[in-house]
Amino acid sequence: MELYLQKLIPLGIDIGTRIVGAIVLWIVGGFLIRMAQRLVSASMTRQKIEPTLIRYLSSTVGILLNVILIIAVLSVFGVETTTFAGLLAAAGVAIGMAWSGLLSNFAAGVFMIVLRPFKVGDFVTVGGITGTVEEIGLFVTTINTMDSVRTFVGNNKVFSDTIQNFTANPHRRVELVCQLAHGVDVNDAIARLQARVAKIPNVPTSPAPEVNLLTFTLAGPVLSVRPYTHNDHYWQVYFDTNLAIVDVGGTAGFPPPHQHLHITNVK
Repeated sequence: MELYLQKLIPLGIDIGTRIVGAIVLWIVGGFLIRMAQRLVSASMTRQKIEPTLIRYLSSTVGILLNVILIIAVLSVFGVETTTFAGLLAAAGVAIGMAWSGLLSNFAAGVFMIVLRPFKVGDFVTVGGITGTVEEIGLFVTTINTMDSVRTFVGNNKVFSDTIQNFTANPHRRVELVCQLAHGVDVNDAIARLQARVAKIPNVPTSPAPEVNLLTFTLAGPVLSVRPYTHNDHYWQVYFDTNLAIVDVGGTAGFPPPHQHLHITNVK
């Protein structure tokens, strides 16, 4: 027993010391990694770099430092760094083959950061989803849809599909129509609508609202009513324009449109 105790006590002390050292290293390393991420983010924020790029680089720095921390913790237990590097490389190949989709998402995320088709806060349609960009991550893009549903879209699907950025341009055109009845003076209706729509809040004078004769139906002429506004005010202008069309028709006394049905007897 004494012989066994003489061998086990030093071994237990050595293992205990390594465990305590690994725990301390993990705690201190985790704290330093979080501090490094905050310093990187603060530094780039002071330089007025885009929030999208700040989050992306901060996440990348965190992942790389955590990998280094894991290697350091394993070295405390006597694991050779070169051996671990070989295992990590082999695991990377296996994971790369199994997770090719994730890697393609990662690569697409890098291209989106470099090319910047949109940024955080933009209103876009990507991957069939329309909403406001909340975050561009390493693998997915987070979008808040108009009905307040947080949606995650893989970066590869975003980058390989059509991207529509409604915020990029200063103005966006609202598309509406106004059905007139037969006998209504089209020029008078156009003049009234142009004057009324121009008074709607957030409709700029340049470019000015467009009201034109669009087409004809059985009910009468159809006008296209197209005010411009910034994307942030799109729906407010959309609904206010509908109200303006109703208001102009009521004020001018335009008759309600109805279809004329002609029946011809064929003998």
